[in-house]
Amino acid sequence: MSDPVRAAVIPTARLELRPLRIEHAAEMAGVLSDPGLHTFTGGAPLDATALRTRYERLVAGSPDPAVTWCNWVVHAAAERRLVGTVQATLSGPAAGRTAEVAWVVGTPWQGRGYATEASRALVAWLTARSVAQVIAHIHPRHEASAAVARAAGLVATGDRQDGEVRWRTGMP
Repeated sequence: MSDPVRAAVIPTARLELRPLRIEHAAEMAGVLSDPGLHTFTGGAPLDATALRTRYERLVAGSPDPAVTWCNWVVHAAAERRLVGTVQATLSGPAAGRTAEVAWVVGTPWQGRGYATEASRALVAWLTARSVAQVIAHIHPRHEASAAVARAAGLVATGDRQDGEVRWRTGMP
């Protein structure tokens, strides 16, 4: 991908999106430990060792030179701790780049608007870097995630991928 985008610190009123580091795995294993977080996405929580291995792969970057992985942990200032993650997978030429995004906030911190605040900041940050379109795939029954997407400026489309509704910016 020409003109690569790199994850950088993204501050908000209550949060700081910090580029993912391998060392985040120990704390994030606790944040992401609730099996309920996988209700709509499948899978199961990873322990700290498995999450560290996953973070090693993510930090190393995409093996496809046409794809850039940007991953952040979400730090909540009031709690003085990590509370979730956001990510963007970028592809396409610089002039028409697309970002597929996702977010997750640990169960104890849900309902505080953190996912909305983090996703809004992420979409704004991507837009400022000339990302032409932001896409999210959301399970049709995941109402909380749909509300986050809507608040971040994404609109549901009639398209589905693997049973999930495609949401995107830049709708005509």
